[in-house]
Parts: sequence; structure tokens; C-alpha cells
Amino acid sequence: MNPILPIHDRQSASIISPMDIKTQLNESLKEAMRLKDNVRRDTLRMALAAIKQAEVDKRTVLDDPAVIALLQKEIKNRREALEEAHKANRPDLAQANETEIAILETFLPKAMSADELRQLVEAVIAESGASTPADMGKVMKAVLPKVAGRAPGDQVSAMVRELLAK
Repeated sequence: MNPILPIHDRQSASIISPMDIKTQLNESLKEAMRLKDNVRRDTLRMALAAIKQAEVDKRTVLDDPAVIALLQKEIKNRREALEEAHKANRPDLAQANETEIAILETFLPKAMSADELRQLVEAVIAESGASTPADMGKVMKAVLPKVAGRAPGDQVSAMVRELLAK
């Protein structure tokens, strides 16, 4: 008879099979509900609802890169709301958005530094033989899969544009 691992035994479970991001979100939601952490619970529910809506719209199950992209979009929306809250002099809304951003960022892979991104883009430019801003699409197509959610798309495109303009 095989022993069944308890759900809360994350260390053992991760050795057998690493959890995908949706599973991590669901586990964190359950934990937040147990701890009565309403802000975390509500933030995770919104993220999971966005994932579910995207799955329904696309009629497919989202993989980790798609979930990462969706979480980055949610973070971007909250950063825009944060700016608006600062403009409107609403520290309560600003604090709420900062908290939600911090919660969602815990599910993203470690962010790529500007130097790492520059090296990666330079390598792809050299590899592809791109030399003018007209080659930006070709470079972006090669860079984005390598970045894999560790840098926002606008930051990547700005770096590509900068290096191709030289």
C-alpha cells in the first residue's frame, strides 16, 4: 500500500511533481481562507477568476507561460490604478493596489535584471543578424520565449529598440 502525501507537505510533494502556478494559486487561496487573510484571499480569487475567464474564452487550459502573462497583465493593471490613486490623492487605494501587486508578484519567476536582459537581447541580435529597427519583430520573436515572463514585454521592446537604433 502506497502512502498518500498530505496536501500540506509541500516539500515532499514538490520533489515528486512540481506544482504549476494555478495549483500554487489555489493552494495559497485555501491557506488565505484558513488564516482569514481577506486581502490575500480576494486578490487570489480575482487572479483565478481572470485565469478561468481566459480559459473559457480560449476554450483551452492555460499553461504556466500563459498564466504568467496573465498575472503580469493583472499587475500592470494594478500599477496603472496605483498611479491614478496617487494622482487622486487616495492613499487608501494606493496601499490596496501595492498590497495586491506584492501578492501577485510572489507567483512570478524571479525578475530579470536590466544587465541580464541587455546581454540576452545583444546575443539574439548577433545570432539573428539584425541590424536595423526594421528587424525588431524578428528579434522580439526570438527574445520573448527566452525571457519567459521574467521581464515585462514593454521593457523588452524598449531594450530591443534601443540596441537596434545604435
